[in-house]
Amino acid sequence: MPLGSSTSLPAERAAAPTLPPPGARGRSLFLTVFPSIMLPMFMAAVDQTIVATALPAIGGTLGDIERVSWVVVAYLIANTIAAPVYGRLGDALGRKRMMFAALGVFVAASLFCAASSSVLMLSFARLLQGVGGGGLMTLSQALIAEAVPPRQRGRYQGYLSGMYAAAATFGPAAGGWLTEHYGWPSVFLVNLPLGALAVVLVARLPAHPVRGARLQFDVWGTVLFAAVIAPTLLALERAQRFDLRAIPVVALLAILAAVALVMLLRQERRAPSPLLPVQMFRKPGIWRTDLLAACVAAQTVSMVTFLPMYLQVVRGEGAAGSGLLLLPLTLGVALGSLFGGRTIARTGQTAILPSIGLAISSVTLVFVALFAPALGNVPLIAALAVISLATGPTMPVVQMTVQVVAGPQFLGAAAASVQFSRSVGAAFGTALVGAVLFATLAARDPATAASFTALVEQGPRVLAALPDLRRVLVQSEIADAFRAAFLTISAFTTSGLLLAWWLPVRRI
Repeated sequence: MPLGSSTSLPAERAAAPTLPPPGARGRSLFLTVFPSIMLPMFMAAVDQTIVATALPAIGGTLGDIERVSWVVVAYLIANTIAAPVYGRLGDALGRKRMMFAALGVFVAASLFCAASSSVLMLSFARLLQGVGGGGLMTLSQALIAEAVPPRQRGRYQGYLSGMYAAAATFGPAAGGWLTEHYGWPSVFLVNLPLGALAVVLVARLPAHPVRGARLQFDVWGTVLFAAVIAPTLLALERAQRFDLRAIPVVALLAILAAVALVMLLRQERRAPSPLLPVQMFRKPGIWRTDLLAACVAAQTVSMVTFLPMYLQVVRGEGAAGSGLLLLPLTLGVALGSLFGGRTIARTGQTAILPSIGLAISSVTLVFVALFAPALGNVPLIAALAVISLATGPTMPVVQMTVQVVAGPQFLGAAAASVQFSRSVGAAFGTALVGAVLFATLAARDPATAASFTALVEQGPRVLAALPDLRRVLVQSEIADAFRAAFLTISAFTTSGLLLAWWLPVRRI
């Protein structure tokens, strides 16, 4: 469909969810809905990053340092698997009711995390916490669609996307501060008072009727979905370690995921009440938007993951300095999301935002790839700010589009599909960028490739231990390899741009 065309959606508008009581409009609607949804989503978003800076302290206290990455991977796997489960249960039993259940699981698991006495115990607790966190993310998005009129959802989705980006920025800093002053268990204990407040706020949300039909839960679909997600994310996590010896394990995990995917698709076609409604994914507005979400997540997460390494290894910045230089990147995403949400609420235009924004981001990333060595820190950070500002408006567009196309019957499943796409896109993006970096270095100088692997695992101190001439050579070769990495990231952005051009929904 041409970029300037517009698709009207009378059916979706006619099926718009029931609004809150007549008095709840404008500011009253915002005060009732947004805080109640913002805090649960903030808790889930922060918990994806707040643990990162506590991992060294966790490893130092509990030992088993080689398995400490399980603390992060377990949460990601459970979070991704839980998203469609909560989406399905929310559609059938009520999203407000399921939000209370998700908060209960999340808070109880947080207490379990703080009390853990081994990495294995903590990883299991994080698995449970991810089960709750997946519900907080998915239900927050679906509750927006349930409580807010279609035209106004863009503003709220912009607020949520901006808050999500802010949480990603806040998490590592908060985790480091809490760990330094109160020990690593405080990273999890902070969820207890926040969870209690969230329960009070969620109780304020207006109640909505749910379908009275008997729940038919797709148990086999859930099992097979887990059998797809777990090996997929484990394979991508192993692929990020830049170890050629891991290739057989990665290949085996990929085969297991592929077999499980075939079985899952067969199960979902014949299930009376499928976990993942296949008919929903036949709609171009759903699968194209989900792929767009995956591309944007691959871009943003891989940049946040590898830019600190670039700034520290190539430019000699310290950990604090690299974190400060990344602030324009994360804040730009938040501001861009807010702008996108307000633009949708005011004009109803949706697909035009990523169509323009991702074009700017793609061109700027290519510019960074070609000219990064000649740029000082200020021009480089300015370019990163442009990239993030231009990418940010895509986030509310993604949620708005799937909600409108899915309709009230599949709101939860649609929100879950976006969350799933983002998780897999982020994991795939970081794995591919890391593989490109390593392959580029290995083709040029295997010794530098080995140094790069050590840098990833042990930090910049590896570089400081090298002789001066060798250190300069390694920095130069890694700088050249990062050009290939930036071009790879721009490929994600360009793919998202092509999908944005072909979104069937142009206007809400």
